[in-house]
Amino acid sequence: MEWNKIEEVLPEDEQLVLAYLPENWVPTPGDPTEKTLQPIKMLRFNKDFYGAHKPRHKNSSSDHFWSGEGLSNHFFQEVTHWMPLPVSPK
Repeated sequence: MEWNKIEEVLPEDEQLVLAYLPENWVPTPGDPTEKTLQPIKMLRFNKDFYGAHKPRHKNSSSDHFWSGEGLSNHFFQEVTHWMPLPVSPK
């Protein structure tokens, strides 16, 4: 599988994908004062999240949104590429 640029093609609404976030720095387990780069995450694409559900957030550059587990939601512009999840093993 290859990565898709968000400028060229978007996932289906509510599709769970692997997302690439080049600046996704997260607190390091055991030492929250340090951060680790974790650029690949599993996120769900929410087409037209703002507008349909609520006004666009001031930090968002799009009506689209990426939802994750817990506090791992991301604004549309934070993701640069995405790919479908691989097929599960048999």
